[in-house]
Amino acid sequence: QVQVVESGGGLVQPGGSLRLSCAASGRIISIYAMGWYRQAPGKQRELVATISSGGSTNYGDSVKGRFTISRDNAKNLVYLQMNSLKPEDTAVYYCNAGVVHLLETREYWGQGTQVTVSS
Repeated sequence: QVQVVESGGGLVQPGGSLRLSCAASGRIISIYAMGWYRQAPGKQRELVATISSGGSTNYGDSVKGRFTISRDNAKNLVYLQMNSLKPEDTAVYYCNAGVVHLLETREYWGQGTQVTVSS
């Protein structure tokens, strides 16, 4: 089994910053991609950012230039540095890990961490 656990959410004022962390653990041969998605109340889950094992990144249009994703492959960690936060960034942020097992690849999700941007 694989566990994916997020941390670092909280309440921040508009214009502020937060750093989210995500750790994957368990029966992992390797992780081909990790990413962050978010879901605001009444809206569909959307892409925030992804990063491959080689370091290639992809960002949602609404966060480009403000958020930065990074990862530590050796420790199966992924981070999301969020700057210039806006009220519309308020959402539950979910970590996703694409894991290589012996006979298959499979995606795993964390339980989410709440980010609230409000004055």
